[in-house]
Formats: sequence, structure tokens, C-alpha cells
Amino acid sequence: MKKIVLASNNAGKLKEFALLFAPLSIEIIAQGQLGVPECPEPYETFVENALAKARHAAKITGLPALADDSGLCVHALGGAPGVYSARYAGEPKSDARNNEKLLSELKNHPERSAWYYAALVLVRSENDPQPLIADGVCRGEIANELIGDGGFGYDPLFWLPQFNKTVAQISANEKAQISHRAKALKVLMAKLEETGL
Repeated sequence: MKKIVLASNNAGKLKEFALLFAPLSIEIIAQGQLGVPECPEPYETFVENALAKARHAAKITGLPALADDSGLCVHALGGAPGVYSARYAGEPKSDARNNEKLLSELKNHPERSAWYYAALVLVRSENDPQPLIADGVCRGEIANELIGDGGFGYDPLFWLPQFNKTVAQISANEKAQISHRAKALKVLMAKLEETGL
């Protein structure tokens, strides 16, 4: 069985990726299991940060590596919080403080459109000249208050007009159909099949 290191220690991401790669006889291993420290994310774009993380994990392990970088982009805020989504309200990371700051920034603002964005990068080696890059978008709006207790991050504020609910109110199966990461994974899987990897 082939192995790919996931440039993340997020248990939810590991489970999601492991299930999708299992039919291809590819085992996904979290970087922490292989002693890979977290990689700095100094770039202004999701793709550059994901590429840096993938190359970092591949360099240390000698294995192909998969990384993602994702976040929330709000139209009225010029795409912010963007790559700073996890630390929007500063350190330490706090979903509650991030949501509070977002509501404050949009107070009395009529334009509420937003999107979740995910960039996935798969490298075969540290210096892979042709990394596989895939992305996905989930569009919605920012609600005026927190609604629902599912999901994580900005999910209680991310309103999905097609469901008339926030992401925090829909089921895990529904989320898996429409999420930015799920869409990016579908694109990546198609590229994997196309390249014969």
C-alpha cells in the first residue's frame, strides 16, 4: 500500500482524507505520527501556504505529501479574514473570539456575502516540479448571530440559503456534499486518476 503524509495533525481532516484515499490503496498518515513539526505559513495566498506545508512534510519524511489551506473570505471585508481565518482575533486561536470579531466588523453592514475556500496541494517529493493543485469554494452569507451547535470555526455564522440554515445546523453528510474541502477533494481525485498516480 502506498503512503502519503498529511501535512496536518487535525483528526477530522485525517479521517476525511483517509476514507477518500482508501479505495486507491493509499494510506494517509498524519505528519505528527512521523515527527514532522508544524510548518510556518508566511504567505498571503492559500495555495502558497498549502504548497509550503506539503513540501515541508515531504522533505522531512521522504514520502509524497498532501496539504490543505482553507478559510473564510467575506466580500465586504475585501476577502478577509482569508489566510488569517484561524487567528483572525489574534493568538491564541479562538473560534469564539474570531466569530465575535467578524460580527463586530460586519455590524450594520448590508453586504453579507461570503465564501469558504480550500486549496489542496499534493507533491510526490519535496522538489516535485508539478504539484497537483485543486481548490473548492462553498458560497453563502454571514448571519447576524450564531445559529446552531454543529461544525466548528465560522460554521455557526455561515448561512446557506439553499438549506435555509447555517453550516452548524446541517448534517455531516450534507456538509460533505457541499463543503469547500469536499469540492477540492473531488477535483484532486479526478487529477490523480487523470495522471495515473
